Amino acid sequence: MGSSFEGLAVTNLFCENGFSIRATIEPRWQAHWEERRTFRTPDIGDGLDTSRPKCYILDMFPYPSGAGLHVGHPLGYTATDILSRFKRMKGFNVLHPMGWDAFGLPAEQYAIQTGTHPKTTTARNIDRFRTQLKSLGFSYDWDREISTTEPAYYKWTQWIFLQLLKRGLAYQAEVPVNWCPALGTVLANEEVIDGVSERGGYPVIRKPMRQWMLRITSYADRLLEDLDDLDWPESIKEMQRNWIGRSEGAELEFCAVDQEGHDLGAKLTVYTTRPDTIFGATYLVVAPEHVLLPSLTSEEQRAYVEEYTEVAARKSELERTELQKEKTGVFSGSYAKNPATGEIIPIWVADYVLASYGTGAIMAVPAHDSRDHEFALKYELPIIKVVSPPNGNCDSEEAYADYGIMINSSSSSSGLNINGMLSQDAALEVTAWVESNGFGKKKVNYKLRDWLFARQRYWGEPFPVIYLDDTNEMVPLTENQLPLTLPELDDFTPTGTGEPPLTKAADWVRTTDLLTGKPARRETSTMPQWAGSCWYYLRFMDPKNSSTLVDKAKESYWGPVDIYVGGAEHSVLHLLYARFWHKLVTCVLYEILLKVLYDIGVVSTKEPFKCLINQGLILGEVEYTAYRDNEGKWVSADSDSSLSDCIQEKVPADKITKVGDHYVLKDDPKIRLNARAYKMSKSRGNVINPDDVVSEYGADSLRLYEMFMGPLRDSKTWSTGGIEGVHRFLGRTWRLVVGAPLPDGSYKDGTMAIDVEPTFEQLRVLHKCIARVSEEIQETRFNTAISAMMEFVNAAYKWDTQPKFVIDSFVLLLAPFAPHLAEELWFRLGHSQSLAHEQFPEAKNEYLKESEIVLPVQINGKTRGTILVDRECSEDDVFQIAASDERLSKYLDGKTIRKRIYVPGRILNVILDQQKARR
Repeated sequence: MGSSFEGLAVTNLFCENGFSIRATIEPRWQAHWEERRTFRTPDIGDGLDTSRPKCYILDMFPYPSGAGLHVGHPLGYTATDILSRFKRMKGFNVLHPMGWDAFGLPAEQYAIQTGTHPKTTTARNIDRFRTQLKSLGFSYDWDREISTTEPAYYKWTQWIFLQLLKRGLAYQAEVPVNWCPALGTVLANEEVIDGVSERGGYPVIRKPMRQWMLRITSYADRLLEDLDDLDWPESIKEMQRNWIGRSEGAELEFCAVDQEGHDLGAKLTVYTTRPDTIFGATYLVVAPEHVLLPSLTSEEQRAYVEEYTEVAARKSELERTELQKEKTGVFSGSYAKNPATGEIIPIWVADYVLASYGTGAIMAVPAHDSRDHEFALKYELPIIKVVSPPNGNCDSEEAYADYGIMINSSSSSSGLNINGMLSQDAALEVTAWVESNGFGKKKVNYKLRDWLFARQRYWGEPFPVIYLDDTNEMVPLTENQLPLTLPELDDFTPTGTGEPPLTKAADWVRTTDLLTGKPARRETSTMPQWAGSCWYYLRFMDPKNSSTLVDKAKESYWGPVDIYVGGAEHSVLHLLYARFWHKLVTCVLYEILLKVLYDIGVVSTKEPFKCLINQGLILGEVEYTAYRDNEGKWVSADSDSSLSDCIQEKVPADKITKVGDHYVLKDDPKIRLNARAYKMSKSRGNVINPDDVVSEYGADSLRLYEMFMGPLRDSKTWSTGGIEGVHRFLGRTWRLVVGAPLPDGSYKDGTMAIDVEPTFEQLRVLHKCIARVSEEIQETRFNTAISAMMEFVNAAYKWDTQPKFVIDSFVLLLAPFAPHLAEELWFRLGHSQSLAHEQFPEAKNEYLKESEIVLPVQINGKTRGTILVDRECSEDDVFQIAASDERLSKYLDGKTIRKRIYVPGRILNVILDQQKARR
């Protein structure tokens, strides 16, 4: 693996202010790993031993922002690095790459704000990120580094798009979109929060535009079903299930009529998951974007309806459907006929109904739906109860949304009678009735919408299509024309008109169709940021291949990703889109293999990511705030008086103290403070730069501290005092192995370890540590693994000698967590090769058994106490120890013992003559 120590010499290290040798040790080993390509993963056919098990460990690759890393970023990266180093030492072939998700809106906005081309800012940001990651000693295979902005990479993003286009899975449609004028682009629903853009907080409006779409809905069932096979957090799987939103129900037709019941010649189709409640439908609601709304709107109501639809266009779909939002609406001026009752009911317009879900129209049953109930109360619409709870109590003023017994549900005019039926049976009966009468059918629906796959921005992958001037026909590029590279623009700012910035690249836009020679123009929208991040895990398997996306043999060996680590904020967007693309690529590549008989590499797995781990957040240091009243006097946070008129003031940590479970002012303990940690952000000024931490404490200390803070999946609060603690532990470890500093502040070249036979007790302590660390790493309980190593060091300090075998083994345990220190110690211990590929120690059961055990002692079957005995103690010796024990002897003195029952290592039961036993 190119990890020899040949040519290395022991460096004369000095101790300043305790253990402060980071500046020498860490750069030395980082340079050693890089020069010798220690963590390079060979390719199949180029030295990879495919008989060994594989482990593909992947971080969600970062967007390289201008701000660089903060201390929250290394949390997940350190976890994957520990797992990668551990698996290598366990004999696995490990694939652990890193790359950059560098296209997209954030990079473009940063470039606009700084006045620098995104190509320049992206390259600069990547350089900074790479330097920061290398300074932390992560064992990435940098030979496999990729960036989504490289033409050699996005050539295959464009290739995938062409395959989707050929199969009708990519299409263009006029759809209502989230348009952000400030950003000059369309945003996906997931990128809009409370009516503003997720990035920048700019207002967003709804408007129809022709856009590229991907048919993710065609894969809804597979995306849903395959979730059950994944080792993912249940909360993430549930979020995806809810986002896909599969429901079973029925589509029902309502004839539009005027107030007198005259047919208007239009039919409204509604979707409902509760067809059993049709007798309780007292009005219909259509979405403001419904295609029939203009024809349904009466002249008297037209101005009101148009005003309402204009306001609704400024809201996102998520905002419109939020349950807590007040429901609003306007009467259309038209009516519909309820097919079950024959009654005339009004048609309303309301933005809580979406044109993109179901049919864009609902039958409102206010007695049994909370939104409809709220709306009906506000606009004084009829409420008819048609479902009785099982207990028969129908007196509640709230909407009853559960199943029950049908009431008020029969009509002589329609002939439908479902009174007395269970809701579930009634739903089947109504569905069968509408199907037999020709005005309805059973229907499965999804909340999931097709994927809006275009952005009116510059910094993204160009679409590989052109449009003929004479016919406007869309023509895909041929595969040998890829990549279609992004032209460099001096002015890449949004046009403000809805036209993408690429329209400014006139020479690039104008082109010729190679097949016909006709003049044509290029597509000027670009793909969204998600395009490149949906399949990057495949490219890491074969990043230099120019002839195919991924080699078949390499994908078959490495896929799927075994461990995928990243934030829970990607639970819907990235993870769902990546699963969708994986299934598409699976089908596409397989079809091509069959049809063209050309092996371009088949994705062999159903899912891309086998195990998903979401790391928690690292919050900023705790902030302490106190209240002052208008007179400047302190007011306790638990005061009965109103705090709303008080001024909050931050209090420095040296001015506070802890009393019980709360914090108070040192000078005035009656004044209780608020203590809270916040997410790191520039605006709060609580961002901790890892460069500063590494400079003061070292990368190993930062790595170790972030793992020691608490369980990986939990959110944790940063504390400078905490990192000082693990820094001291590393110093103690150094001195345990190397010895105390010499009078001049330097350390001797060798170590304290000597070639002596370890004692049984030393081996017992070692193997207990091996067992705990091994188990905790595999379960990603890194904090408790570190605790086990701390316990080992404490025990080892009490020994008269440090056996080399024991110290060697401990250094190997430490290596995944503090690799720089471990490599230095390993070298000083006399080894000639890097420990990166050494065998991880194995715990031996013979040393895991405690030499002494606590043994319960019973007298006549009743436990009277416990004694400490040697595990191999004989029955006679055990009895003598029990008889001499103060607490037990009073039960035995002067008594006749009928028999003794001894189960070695489990229990001693002494049976006395009952007549003489003490009661």
